[in-house]
Amino acid sequence: MYIYIIRKNIFSLKLSALLFLLFLSIFHFSINAQNNDDYIQFSGIVVSEDSLQPVPYCSIIDKVTRRGTTSDYFGYYSFVAGKGDTVIFSSIGYKKNEFIIPDTLTSNKYSLIQVLYSDTIMLKTAVIYPWPSKEQFAKAFVETKIPNDDYQRAMNNLSRAQLNERMEFTPMDGALNFKWQQQQIQSKIYYNGQYAPNSLLNPFAWAKFIEAWKRGDFKND
Repeated sequence: MYIYIIRKNIFSLKLSALLFLLFLSIFHFSINAQNNDDYIQFSGIVVSEDSLQPVPYCSIIDKVTRRGTTSDYFGYYSFVAGKGDTVIFSSIGYKKNEFIIPDTLTSNKYSLIQVLYSDTIMLKTAVIYPWPSKEQFAKAFVETKIPNDDYQRAMNNLSRAQLNERMEFTPMDGALNFKWQQQQIQSKIYYNGQYAPNSLLNPFAWAKFIEAWKRGDFKND
């Protein structure tokens, strides 16, 4: 008898707990359904006012929830926002703009083409001079060396000193190397079977050397 009463009480407690959990689930579901009706999918495009070109990477923030997103390269954006919330659009070079989402929407989606206006700041005209004072400008102007014209540069390049320096330091190219090699081969064939002339034993070469030495051709400047 006592066992039957205990089992009956346990069954009643389980049934009561089950009904209570069912009531909580229904209440929670109704609350969530009501809260979901307060949010929408807010999307659209951000464009500039002067050219209607997309504004990429624009910052879009929900002023109430402090959540948001940024527009992509084509100015498109999409995020979840609440009905009646204030959305702030901001981008570098443009003025901030706010938009209030209507709280009387019956749909869970809302699209907007947001136009941003250029934020242009006019600065005073600044004149930049290469010299800090007029006196330094006058001095630099007087001491400026006028570059040579084309004729003077050509005469300098054709001077004897320039030509000698180029002949001394300019290496032979392929054509000159080939010519020198052919001359050596021809000289070897020409003097085949006999002694080639030696300039050390040439009296005329020694006479020219002595005259050049007397004139001072071998002195270093």
